[in-house]
Amino acid sequence: MKIKFPLYAKILFWFFLNLVFLGAVFLFVARGQFRFGLDSLISGPAGERLQSVTQLMSAELRDRPPAEWDAVLKQFSDAYHVQFFLFRNRAQLAGAPVAVPQEVWNRIAGPRGMNPPPPANDREPPPGQSQPPPPPAARENDRRPAPLDDRKFMVHASGHYWVITRIIVPDPERPLRPDPLFLMVASDSLTGGGLFFDLTTWIIAGAAVVLVSVLFWFPLVRGITRSLSRMTLATEKIAEGHFEVRTQVRRQDELGSLSDAINRMAMRLSGFVTGQKRFLSDIAHELCSPLARIQVALGILEQRADEKQKIYLNDLREEVEHMSNLVNELLSFSKASLGGAAIKFQPVSLRAAVEKAVSRECGACGEAEIKIAVPEDLRARAEPELLSRALGNILRNAIHYAAQAGPITISAARAGGSVEMSVEDCGPGIPAAAIAQVFDPFYRVDTSRDRETGGVGLGLSIVKTCVESCGGTVRCENRKEGGLRVVVRLNATE
Repeated sequence: MKIKFPLYAKILFWFFLNLVFLGAVFLFVARGQFRFGLDSLISGPAGERLQSVTQLMSAELRDRPPAEWDAVLKQFSDAYHVQFFLFRNRAQLAGAPVAVPQEVWNRIAGPRGMNPPPPANDREPPPGQSQPPPPPAARENDRRPAPLDDRKFMVHASGHYWVITRIIVPDPERPLRPDPLFLMVASDSLTGGGLFFDLTTWIIAGAAVVLVSVLFWFPLVRGITRSLSRMTLATEKIAEGHFEVRTQVRRQDELGSLSDAINRMAMRLSGFVTGQKRFLSDIAHELCSPLARIQVALGILEQRADEKQKIYLNDLREEVEHMSNLVNELLSFSKASLGGAAIKFQPVSLRAAVEKAVSRECGACGEAEIKIAVPEDLRARAEPELLSRALGNILRNAIHYAAQAGPITISAARAGGSVEMSVEDCGPGIPAAAIAQVFDPFYRVDTSRDRETGGVGLGLSIVKTCVESCGGTVRCENRKEGGLRVVVRLNATE
């Protein structure tokens, strides 16, 4: 079984796939051109958050003795759901004991790390020389706090994301020039509890992009699918024989050209079918006169023929009567097909129409058992003569094929704004493959077309034409219990 994907779903799928592709290309180009890496995630708002946390922690550590620094780091770790560690060079000063990966130390000591070269005045003097006294400017600088290297970087190592930054904590030995310490922050996730990378902002931005894109694309997609839906509905009705239907699509593109082509096709088909029916009607009318003359001539010959000749005349009369029945069926089919413009609907009592059809069709067949289950007050909008002709043909077909198999039941009931009437028999039914064709003109299940097995194949075609001329529909189906069910659906009266 093939799964059908609506056009909406396909367009949306390719739209989101296109967004993903564009995003991947953008990240690839940006990373190649601007060398984006993990460090870029802690710039901007994330860097400001880290800077604020660093300042708060520096103030807390400044007011606490070193013995309480572990408690301070634990307090911040619990608040931000990450782990804080404080180091001087490679010596851990505070925080839970941790083995810092070598990749982190390599990054700190690398060309872009945080170990600046020692100042010139801190270098050892040459052998045999004493340290010269610092200039006045240098002595003045000793009284100022050292500038803080506010660079930050992120390293992914050992399954954790590490962020390293500098923090200033007063040193009792050097109160004016305390040594900057390394503050390391470790997290299992890239977001770091919102401290490293705020996913909410990206989700909101992505949702906004998708929403704006959908609103931008919606008129185009809606216009395409609506036009296709209208053309699909129109072509389905045209396939059912309603050639007056038009697509009602006004576009100046390929879909508009397709709509115009469908409308022209419907007009041409309508002309072909109407011309064919008129030709059939004219032929049937023209055949009536010679057939009538042949029947009169046969009557005269029967009066003058002897017993031996009457045998041949009887065979000839049967053939002429068969031709006459065929012509009458063709006339009925043509009248039902071409009389749509002159049809005037009126409320029709279904009970009375069914009883009339039963009395007419069962007069010559007393063996058929007919059960009627139609309410007395049930009415439908139809043309009485066409409805009577349709019911008569359905009943005649059921009597011919299933009169000996069991009762034939005619029932009707209201279904919303419509009325459904069904004729059920207990006969052999019809093959499932033939159900879609039984209403086609001249179609017969028995391809041998033997006169003893059926008529000319116009009975159900006349039923379909008469019912559709009354604004209704007709279908047939095999019953689970065995037999055939023909269902006629008409518009109910108010």
